[in-house]
Amino acid sequence: MADTIHIIGGGMAGSEAAWQAAERGAQVVLHEMRPHRETHAHQTEGLAELVCSNSFRSDDHETSAVGLLHHEMREAGSLIMRMADTNSLPAGGALAVDRDAFSAAVTNALTTHPNITLERGEIEGLPPAEWKNVIVATGPLTSPALADAIGTLTGTESLAFFDAIAPIVHADSVDLSKAWFQSRYDKGETEAERTAYLNCPMDRDQYEAFIDALLSAPKTEFKEWEQDTPYFEGCLPIEVMAERGRETLRYGPLKPVGLTNEHNPTVKAYAVVQLRRENALGTLMNLVGFQTKMKYGAQAEVFRTIPGLENAEFARLGGIHRNTFINSPILLDGTMRMKADPRLRFAGQITGVEGYVESAAMGLLAGRFAAADALGGTQELPPPDTSHGALLNHITGGAEADTFQPMNANFGLFPPLADDVRKGRKGKKERQRAYTDRAKASWATWLEDKREAA
Repeated sequence: MADTIHIIGGGMAGSEAAWQAAERGAQVVLHEMRPHRETHAHQTEGLAELVCSNSFRSDDHETSAVGLLHHEMREAGSLIMRMADTNSLPAGGALAVDRDAFSAAVTNALTTHPNITLERGEIEGLPPAEWKNVIVATGPLTSPALADAIGTLTGTESLAFFDAIAPIVHADSVDLSKAWFQSRYDKGETEAERTAYLNCPMDRDQYEAFIDALLSAPKTEFKEWEQDTPYFEGCLPIEVMAERGRETLRYGPLKPVGLTNEHNPTVKAYAVVQLRRENALGTLMNLVGFQTKMKYGAQAEVFRTIPGLENAEFARLGGIHRNTFINSPILLDGTMRMKADPRLRFAGQITGVEGYVESAAMGLLAGRFAAADALGGTQELPPPDTSHGALLNHITGGAEADTFQPMNANFGLFPPLADDVRKGRKGKKERQRAYTDRAKASWATWLEDKREAA
């Protein structure tokens, strides 16, 4: 009789893992501690709730590693990608979703699947010994009891970093006599995509005053045990970026390139704050790249100095939470099983991948690996020249354990192109297409082999 697969955590990775395993005929019990135990970042009890941005980032499968990951997941029957596509919002070349509708759709699909049972409640400590096939997908907000048990099992301290949440404003509170709708470089195939972002321009004096306000604003004070926890470089609080140099933001989230102010087209903005649609109705806007650890009162005061946001009404202010991940390169085998206890498999952000899509992708692989174990099938690894394979290889041995930090999908993780291919592809875009062309062929072959094995 096949072992039941127990999946701990109903976030992006756990939800995708449950779907993949169940679709292969395995019996799955999905454990989610909310609402019995809340976290300081989640707002609902829905599965696959998005707690930071509502963007899955670039959907360009030809020149972007994360866009390639989207493609691979779609080809593999990903629930997360199907529901993201169904509940997408205009976002230029990116894939953004209505977070509430997305979570509701994922929850409904999982709770109505005949092979999945959802159980609410916290798993305190290591899973019971009789659970022989377990996926730990508790994400960056792993409960303290389970995190402590994992640390005791491995004899290795978990690593941690801070991840910050950007504020959301009511769209009708933005002054459209100063702000305008435009995606950078007018990117997008439809008018909705080309106008997916709301832009607030700053001249030099306004920018300098904004930087001064950021630097002087009161910040959240960290507890003593949090003092040495590093930030993830891809999700720095905006004031931390400002501390690195007064021009840092102008070359980051506030860069003015590719935008023309329709109210004053002859004058180039010194900096531009972008807001992205947060829901299908377009009533909420997310301040892009504005993760922050400023105190609530200071946030409202500082952000209202931005032209167009003088009377902004905030649906949610920014926040900050502590994220935990394990040192996967020394703790996990090639299929993400814990070397110290192979019945435990890990997936998602707790393994040291960063991003919604990367987390779900590792859940996709974990679900397939676990189903193969349960049903007596094979466990071939995805080719390392695919986006899935490159990420998996990185967290299970490709990264340096001594300096291991969370990683997004990027072409730097892929095996180098053959010399003749690299020489024949001139320019960055052409080389990126070479990576994605190679990956798509390898991924299609891997999926076909899996189908034949089944």
